Amino acid sequence: MNKKNAILTSSLFGLCLISLISSGQQQAPQQAAPMQIRHISPELEKYVATMNYKDVRIKKFPFASEAYTFRRFTFAETLIKLKELGVGAVEAYDGQALSAELPGAGFNPNMTPEQMAKVKDWLKSSGVTLYGYGVVDIGRTEESMRKVFDFARKMGIRVIVCEPADDDFTLLEKMVKEYNIKIAIHNHPPGSKYSQPETVFSHVDGKDPRIGSCADSGHWMRGWNDPREAFKLLEGRILDVHLKDRSDFGTAKGVDDTPWGAGKGTIRDLLAELTLQEYDGYLTMEYENQAEVGDPMPAFRKSIDYVKSITYYEGYERIFRPNKQGWNHYGPGYFEVDPKTGVLKGQGGMGLLWYSVKKYKDFVLECDFKCSTKETNSGIFLRVPDVPTSDDYIYHSFEIQIYDAGEGIHKTGAAYDVEAPKMSAFLPTGEWNHIKIEFREKHLKIELNNTLIMDWDAKPGGKVKDFALEGYVGFQNHDSQSPPYFRNIYIKEL
Repeated sequence: MNKKNAILTSSLFGLCLISLISSGQQQAPQQAAPMQIRHISPELEKYVATMNYKDVRIKKFPFASEAYTFRRFTFAETLIKLKELGVGAVEAYDGQALSAELPGAGFNPNMTPEQMAKVKDWLKSSGVTLYGYGVVDIGRTEESMRKVFDFARKMGIRVIVCEPADDDFTLLEKMVKEYNIKIAIHNHPPGSKYSQPETVFSHVDGKDPRIGSCADSGHWMRGWNDPREAFKLLEGRILDVHLKDRSDFGTAKGVDDTPWGAGKGTIRDLLAELTLQEYDGYLTMEYENQAEVGDPMPAFRKSIDYVKSITYYEGYERIFRPNKQGWNHYGPGYFEVDPKTGVLKGQGGMGLLWYSVKKYKDFVLECDFKCSTKETNSGIFLRVPDVPTSDDYIYHSFEIQIYDAGEGIHKTGAAYDVEAPKMSAFLPTGEWNHIKIEFREKHLKIELNNTLIMDWDAKPGGKVKDFALEGYVGFQNHDSQSPPYFRNIYIKEL
């Protein structure tokens, strides 16, 4: 039994026990105890309690809106409002009126070809991507499911959000494989089938990876679940997020949705967890505060501002993706890449993996690296002036050294062969280090694990004959016996 299934089994046993006790002989009436957070399992409760979320560097997520946020408006009006907000994606909800010029027409599979064409025109003119659709009833038959999938294909929808009535997902798996469209299981509040995180997990675990969760953090709060535990339980299966903040847990009078960061929904922790999980979808705003249904724009703006304020990589471009798109390799050896985590692992002889999309002048480059042994030897090359066709590039660009066993100008953090770091700040072998390299004209500034180790006006020396003020960036591999690892490669032009 794997760890997640053990956690789930423990939780389900607890639910069954509560059910058995409550169905037994009635006891004398007692004053109701105040509601408390319901933990999925002791393991997940401990995980959240001990996780140092505040130190996680939150990546930049794209914003989207669940169209239900604008339920008082037509779909056409929703797109206008999203364009005004600068939000580039939308998840349509089933039945929303299309526009005043199309009376009686709603967003659903019964739309005519002409109406579909009209919606596509609106999307194009607004610059908004229609990425999802839901929550929608997909029915129980192949005919009913195929109708929704066919509609999604015609509209370019990549995620269908639903709450399947059947426990057997055999037919659903057939559909996602045939159409290559994702199914995200949504969780409405208690009283609905998928209200508990364990229920969602038990239905998606082991299924086709295109079947997962549409994690609605606010509805989990309504049911007194800690959404951080739910997100962790569903790690690797979160395909869509309806991100909500609420003034409190439960559904007591006065408890309602708030802008992100203004309530008790631990939004920063949730974004940290999604960052750790390498979630690559949208942060979808679904704002259900009925008192603000006529104008949810202020809450939406506050939410966007809050997320930007806590996003470490705001203004950065993530230049490495697991498909290596935009990257080339010169010389012996190669880099392996884990398709799930995006971690690079150096292998073979000494070579250079370099980003060929563009040259950089002034920039900040940040990434994580890890040494497999104390003898791991690697480096980060800055401003390689030309496309590498020989080893000559090493004489015309700086290499920021990674070699914990080295000394002085050959130690981790050094400008190799030229300038030594002020101090050692690398972590023990096997731990991830974070490096921040700022190269502004001729000035080189390096922080390693939040410690300033170099603040230097660069000049040639050692093997470096000269250097350019513009060039490519790259990562060096040496051998297979003590490979380096890299991840989370970001760059910001200055």
